[in-house]
Order: sequence, then structure tokens, then C-alpha cells
Amino acid sequence: MRPPRLFTALLGLVDKFEERGVHVPGADDGKISPWRDFGWLIAAWLVAIGFFILFFALAA
Repeated sequence: MRPPRLFTALLGLVDKFEERGVHVPGADDGKISPWRDFGWLIAAWLVAIGFFILFFALAA
């Protein structure tokens, strides 16, 4: 059974966030990279905003 297209798209989005930044041991300068450190959180936030907009679009 194939996973739903939305789930596959979400995983693809998360993979893109994780590919943008890779932790290199010894090269950590203390800066926070939002794409690398918070990729899952950003993807979840985008999905939540999408559901929020969809909910109110259907309610109107």
C-alpha cells in the first residue's frame, strides 16, 4: 500500500530542510541554522497553517 500523497509530500519537504544543513563535527561555531535545527518544526508549522486556512475556507 502506498502512503498518501500528502504524507509523501510532507516527508519530501522535511528531507529538503534536512539536506540544506548537515552537522559537521568540529565545525560548530555556535550559530543556529533554522533550516538544519528546526526543519521538522517548520514543516509541522506549515502544515498546521495550511489546515487552519483550509478549515476557515470550508467554514465560510
